[in-house]
Amino acid sequence: MSIAGERITSAKEIASFRDALGYTLEKLGEEVEDMVVITADVGKPTRANLFAKKFPDRYFNVGIAEQHMISFAAGLASAGAKPVVVGFSMFLMRAWEQIRNSVDRMNLDVKIVGTHAGFSDYADGSSHQCLEDIALMRVLPNMKVIVPADAFDIERSLPYIVKHVHGPVYYRVGRDSSPIITANQDYEFELGRGYVLKDGRDVTIIGVGPVLYEAFVAAEELKNKRIDVAVINMVNVKPIDGELIERYARRTGHIVTVEEHMIYGGLGSAVAEFLSQRYPVPMRFVGAKTYGRSGRSVNELWDYFSINSKAIAKACCEVLEYERR
Repeated sequence: MSIAGERITSAKEIASFRDALGYTLEKLGEEVEDMVVITADVGKPTRANLFAKKFPDRYFNVGIAEQHMISFAAGLASAGAKPVVVGFSMFLMRAWEQIRNSVDRMNLDVKIVGTHAGFSDYADGSSHQCLEDIALMRVLPNMKVIVPADAFDIERSLPYIVKHVHGPVYYRVGRDSSPIITANQDYEFELGRGYVLKDGRDVTIIGVGPVLYEAFVAAEELKNKRIDVAVINMVNVKPIDGELIERYARRTGHIVTVEEHMIYGGLGSAVAEFLSQRYPVPMRFVGAKTYGRSGRSVNELWDYFSINSKAIAKACCEVLEYERR
């Protein structure tokens, strides 16, 4: 399988989101002296404990108290610290009121890292599978929303976010290992930019997170039908890269969005909102339409909920039908 111009040949080309997160937090602790990390009793499963071991005086475990954790982070930010909150994305949402009132309304410099997002907590079922967080965070006026595609994306983007972006940021990551699709891409992260991972002329797939791998698989399959597919990593969901979206809407005339999130209010909605005012084109949305369920793997759930390469390829073929009508 050819991914981003290279062939995946070994497990070395597959890396864990949470391991990359823990490593990057630990490294940032050495570089940003006023950075503190706060967790809600999930240091080990999020790998934030790597930061704790090295910087125990700058690590706070508040227990299973996400609402208090956000308020505590807001207070620290008001006092001049740079708090990074780390928690399961599903349970961070119970603190939405505090995120809105104490952080976003005050435009405080709090970075909120939501882990185990999407179906990555596959075994624990719908109560632990957060498929609504992009929508809930995107609606807040000051909040930026970042969704890295793989471990390399984390190592590129998180340091930039902590060091150079003032104000609230929601940073969404998965849990376990995922194929590396951005390692061979020569770009530095910038706020508000999307990145072309594969060029194409017939249809554009715009995606976020680990499910972007499935977009590459779909693009390979569609070659056999002589359909040339562009693939864009829209790591910045908000602010979104409108210039890039419009350029590829004009170039290919067809857009498919892919996300491990509800199709309501997420990436697809953000792209459609922009294009409806600038350059409307036929679109299809690949994502969840209802709550999750327990499974034995992420891939099993992607297959069950039709968020896989087959569904993406089908959506590309369907959106191209508009040209023939």
